[in-house]
Amino acid sequence: MTMKGWCLLPMLASAALLLSACSSSPGPSTAPQPGPGDASLSGAIVDQRWNLLLVGTDERLSMPETPFFKIANDGNVSGHDGCNRFSGEVTLGENQRIEFSQLATTRMACPQMADAKRVTDMMETAYRYLIDHDRLVFFGPDSRVLGGWREGN
Repeated sequence: MTMKGWCLLPMLASAALLLSACSSSPGPSTAPQPGPGDASLSGAIVDQRWNLLLVGTDERLSMPETPFFKIANDGNVSGHDGCNRFSGEVTLGENQRIEFSQLATTRMACPQMADAKRVTDMMETAYRYLIDHDRLVFFGPDSRVLGGWREGN
């Protein structure tokens, strides 16, 4: 090999190393975790009862029964919106991504129907969540605070 060839060898090796670093191998996924029927969900939000604390950033609802929900490790969610029982599915993803789907409620009439709907609307709109000690906060797709929950028994 000529002297010129030996000088090019380190540059070619460096180029190959740089190209391999830029390969299209999969990186971190933002795909949601498996939902119901697929695999088990885990994390601080799962298998914990969450009682409604606030709607928005500061509004407390006065209802005969405190709204709550619980996410099972099979991806099912169930709870009470303050008027009606509900159930559905939840998908959790990276970066505290959350999506409630197929929420179905009973149809009991009560004086606080509008407030109960606000609770289920909050859940259906939730896009991300944040847990701070015993508090859980839901954020919408626009990063607006939708409401807060507190760990329950």
